[in-house]
Order: sequence, then structure tokens, then C-alpha cells
Amino acid sequence: MSALDIQIGGGHYKDMKIQPMEYSMANGLDACQHTAIKYISRFRSKGGIQDLEKAKHCIDMLIQFELGYTPVDQSYVDQFDAKGVVG
Repeated sequence: MSALDIQIGGGHYKDMKIQPMEYSMANGLDACQHTAIKYISRFRSKGGIQDLEKAKHCIDMLIQFELGYTPVDQSYVDQFDAKGVVG
């Protein structure tokens, strides 16, 4: 049994032909891209319009990050290596 065959709290992902996580991992998407796809994929079976609003918020954040917006002091981010360990 695959971890993709199990879902905690509903079936809104498990019942999809391709689950958002599977798609995102296969395509190397970042967190904002994945989360927007997740909300868009499930809105009819789970959160309705609120899920679309959440997806829009993720897209707005992605646009800011792509334009160079840094939400935290870069020196804080720079102290971590690629594995998230303080260097």
C-alpha cells in the first residue's frame, strides 16, 4: 500500500486521478505553486469559494516572491544551509 492510498480526514485528494502532492513532487513545484494547485483541485469537494480565495492568496504571495520581496530579514535566512540546519 502506498502512502497516497491513505488520507487522514476525508477523501477529497485520494479520489483524484492524480493527487496534488504527487503532481507537485513529479514537477518540482515550490510550496506556493503546490498549495495553489491543492486548493484549486479540491475547492468543489471541500472548501468551496474559500479554497479559491486561499489559492489566490498563494498566487499573490508567489508573485511577490518572484518580484524579489523578502518577508524576513535575509541575514536570518542566510544562516541556514540547504537542509535547514544553522551553519
